[in-house]
Amino acid sequence: MNFEVSSWISLVSILFIIFCFYFTLTFIENIKEGDQRIITQSKVSAIVCLSIALLIPLLFSLVF
Repeated sequence: MNFEVSSWISLVSILFIIFCFYFTLTFIENIKEGDQRIITQSKVSAIVCLSIALLIPLLFSLVF
C-alpha cells in the first residue's frame, strides 16, 4: 500500500510542477502586455503550485 500512495504523491507533485511552469510562462508572457492583475495572479499561482509540489513529498516523508 505504501508504494501505491507514494506513486500517487509523486504524480501529484509532478502535476503541480507542470502547473508552476505554465503559470511562470503566463507571467513572463503578460509582463510584455502590462496587465498588472494577470501578472500578479500568475506570479502568486506559480509560487503556490511550486510550494505545494515541494511540500507534499516532504510532508509524506515526515508522516510515513
